[in-house]
Amino acid sequence: MRYLSTRGDATQSPKKTFTEILLGGLAPDGGLYLPEAYPQVTRAELDQWRGLSYAELAFAVLSKFIDDIPPADLKAIVDKTYTAEVYCNGRDASKAGEITPVRWLEPGFGLLELSNGPTLAFKDMAMQLLGNLFEYVLDKKGEEINILGATSGDTGSAAEYAMRGKHGIRVFMLSPHGRMSDFQRAQMYSLQDANIFNIAVRGMFDDAQDIVKAVSNDHEFKARYKIGAVNSINWARVAAQVIYYFRGYFAGTRSNDEKIAFAVPSGNFGNICAGHIARMMGLPIGRLILATNENDVLDEFFRTGIYRPRGTADTWTTTSPSMDISKASNFERFVFDLVGRDPAVIRELWSKVDAGGSFDLSRTPFFADLPRFGFVSGKSTHADRLATIRRTYEKFGVMVDTHTADGLKVAQELRAQDMPTLVLETALPTKFEETIVEALGRKPERPVAMEGIEWLPQRVEVMEIDADAVKRFIVQQVENR
Repeated sequence: MRYLSTRGDATQSPKKTFTEILLGGLAPDGGLYLPEAYPQVTRAELDQWRGLSYAELAFAVLSKFIDDIPPADLKAIVDKTYTAEVYCNGRDASKAGEITPVRWLEPGFGLLELSNGPTLAFKDMAMQLLGNLFEYVLDKKGEEINILGATSGDTGSAAEYAMRGKHGIRVFMLSPHGRMSDFQRAQMYSLQDANIFNIAVRGMFDDAQDIVKAVSNDHEFKARYKIGAVNSINWARVAAQVIYYFRGYFAGTRSNDEKIAFAVPSGNFGNICAGHIARMMGLPIGRLILATNENDVLDEFFRTGIYRPRGTADTWTTTSPSMDISKASNFERFVFDLVGRDPAVIRELWSKVDAGGSFDLSRTPFFADLPRFGFVSGKSTHADRLATIRRTYEKFGVMVDTHTADGLKVAQELRAQDMPTLVLETALPTKFEETIVEALGRKPERPVAMEGIEWLPQRVEVMEIDADAVKRFIVQQVENR
């Protein structure tokens, strides 16, 4: 299996193996890595996979993408990651057996629970694997890495919990100052591990993400200081998320003759991009329902063909903050497929985006071809969010977080009656306690280990939007080790 860049500069970004792209994130030409062709899953394989445990299924799916790690080693990494008792951190043994259980709300409509990991969010599903893959590859190479990432909430804590204490790894995580929930900040900033560094940027998520891209595009600095990535621009993150679409399909259907719909709360487009890839591999996904919050850039594209990222002043601060994103990093991967995998088209389109502009495919054959990919979309507002949280609790006795509520609201509007629909749960509601109290007048329960986390000492550097300042901070920490 070889991987190519969406921007297709064969000189700057030649095709590489999985382990060659694992640590780096962005391709040198600024594009994102994808398989040169999606591996296909046969009906016989689907029949065989239906009865597998999560760890067994993970090995089967990842083996389609990874051929430069010996199978025995890959299986050991997967088993280490998805041993239920370890992954679920000893919580709720009934859920631990399944890793990602389905909670049916009514016939044909339910939640795919993805929040049973150590930081109570779906990001753990991929990040725990990524931490073990990084450690394995670094040990083999005898190298170190300095991970630079940006988070709008859950990615940061998932990355830090996956990498904390791992030898040869430092994490520098950027977050938007004052724009996450108290719980999200506490999960990150209260970590005292010597290899974890938090940087709060006086801006929004997109500003933090732009800094990460700017540093990654400084190829001399990136090489000298071994800069790696754990954001969903990292291909391994997306590959790991493909697994739970297969798992959700098997749990949500009775046979492999059926189709299924997945509804996905979407900010950076990584989660639903994994669903797109599973569908391209041959998983019978009939519909991918994309849900945004008030920051509806992606919804606008799927409705109109216009991709129009907003600036800082025009990006809403909402009660589903992990989706307060204007420029969705993984969207480039999908558009690459949409335009027939033509890197010249991608270079043209993203030259406009990278310059602060937009692009319009509404009058092109590409937009006419969009229905073939199975996407539909909608948006949810704060009022919708509160109403959905209340209705879900009153009708089903289930408390959901704000992002999952966005997914539920849009799914209820766009679900098809001829196939089951699963909404991908994003986090436990305790991560967004303030809004749950606003909606229900009561606090959500939280795991005992997370009680009082907001009162722990916090360690964070607050900086202006300045890539050079971030570079200086990295240099200082690396050279003073």
